Amino acid sequence: MANGQWYPPEWPDRIRALAEGSLTPVAPKRASTVMLLRDADTDPGNDTATGTGTGTAVHMLRRRASMAFAGGAYAYPGGGVDPRDEQPIRWAGPTRAWWAHRLGVDEATAQAIVCAAVRETYEEAGVLLAGPTPDSVVGDTTGEDWEADRAALVARDLSFAEFLDRRGLALRSDLLGAWTRWITPEFEPRRYDTWFFVAALPKGQRTRNASTEADRTVWIRPADAAASYDKGELLMMPPTIATLRQLTPYDSAAQALEAAPERDLTPVLAQARLEDGEIVLSWPGHDEFTKRIPTDGAPA
Repeated sequence: MANGQWYPPEWPDRIRALAEGSLTPVAPKRASTVMLLRDADTDPGNDTATGTGTGTAVHMLRRRASMAFAGGAYAYPGGGVDPRDEQPIRWAGPTRAWWAHRLGVDEATAQAIVCAAVRETYEEAGVLLAGPTPDSVVGDTTGEDWEADRAALVARDLSFAEFLDRRGLALRSDLLGAWTRWITPEFEPRRYDTWFFVAALPKGQRTRNASTEADRTVWIRPADAAASYDKGELLMMPPTIATLRQLTPYDSAAQALEAAPERDLTPVLAQARLEDGEIVLSWPGHDEFTKRIPTDGAPA
């Protein structure tokens, strides 16, 4: 493997089946993921810090090798939308109508996507983008009572709306910036329509590996992570390495957040076509991920 691009061995057969019409694509599920940022020269808390220097650092987790989807790959905190993410919820920041326009969906769906981003960040990284007032954020969330609520959220014994009500908190939608949108290829058995967000680590909070799906978490400069991917040292899916490269120009978390409103949210969806006896797999706008697959062989 020349780089760290995640490539399942079953893809060629599934791509061929899709091209032949014997594979019916499954509908993608809505999902959200958050690129949690901090300035690289600040204390990363309890997480491992990788790389040196100034600029922006991003929080990443490594999926357990036993995971059926992208085992061993580095990713960001995130996951699927819970149907209860559409429940009435304490809300601060841009309105649901504003988010609906930004994301290109209806208001209920927009709330669910934003809610999932905040909820999953708390579930998987222990970081909560919420506060008791529209201009404040909670501080340390590592106590036993916080952990009990987080575990109840993960088990789906508690909805995020109920959690915020219990705590007297409002979701801070203004702390998120919509960055990009990727849809899992049609030949994948597990498909997600995923919105990627950026957010800055709130003052007084610390990340931790709170996810049962991850065996390691790090704070790492995007350029360092991309260099490790290029050398084949870090395994990643195309959306992950693509967004890391997009983050490299920004010298601070604040700069990335300021840039978010101008980001194009046209979804990226892989395409597969037959060409000169090969299957060509490509992601529009991201030529580095193109794979040429002989009809009877492995990807090149």
